[in-house]
Amino acid sequence: MLLAFLVVFILPLVAHAAWWFAQDRPRSWSQANWSSAGLLPSPAVKRDAVLHVYAARVGWWRGIFAHHTWIVIKDRDAPRYTRFDKVGWGSPVRTDNWAPDGRWFGQVPELVAAIEGPEAEALLPRVRAAVADYPYRDYGQYQAWPGPNSNTFVAHVLAAIPQAGITLPPTALGKDYRTDGKMVGLTPTRTGVQLELAGLLGVTLGWIEGLEVNVLGAVAGLDWRRPAIKLPGFGRIGLPQWPEIGRAAAQGAPR
Repeated sequence: MLLAFLVVFILPLVAHAAWWFAQDRPRSWSQANWSSAGLLPSPAVKRDAVLHVYAARVGWWRGIFAHHTWIVIKDRDAPRYTRFDKVGWGSPVRTDNWAPDGRWFGQVPELVAAIEGPEAEALLPRVRAAVADYPYRDYGQYQAWPGPNSNTFVAHVLAAIPQAGITLPPTALGKDYRTDGKMVGLTPTRTGVQLELAGLLGVTLGWIEGLEVNVLGAVAGLDWRRPAIKLPGFGRIGLPQWPEIGRAAAQGAPR
């Protein structure tokens, strides 16, 4: 068991840490680039309703372990996108504090999932309602580890639209901190079961989520629906978890 823990959890984290520190990265918040990464077309061009989920590595040494995630929505023919984040300073739940496809601490975001058109339009009222009823939205109700944090917030919203079938990356530390307070319950997509102890230890088993073992927030596992392995630090290695993203990449479209 000790050898398995070292191979599955410790070695990937050490390897990813070595790669992370070898890169040239911003040394402070003010030096980082927070501008649009140019992933989204103008709302005047993209007339359909939009529901996107983005993820980008966090800053400093924490990027070894974790992504920050957020949600972007737009009603049909709306003149602008709306972005929802939760952060650890000031008022925790933020609306439009950054460009919808903005870099996070200089890191270009990844598109985790994209739903557009009538399907997105039907989901947007439930997304807004889940943002409004997030239980940890007051000052001081943020904890980077093990949660509730930015990823706990996004996971809460996605759990309100299980039919969307959206899961967060395994490196979205805090996503497994259950906002319903239960140790045992359905997975966010309601396709399996989840056993969690305050986001610190747990097991998730579901058709869409796959198998995930959470040890102190680090997640390892397998995805059998879209075959991939999940390693601490590196995250998901295999087919894209959202089919449309895989097709867009194959066609040379921006990710």
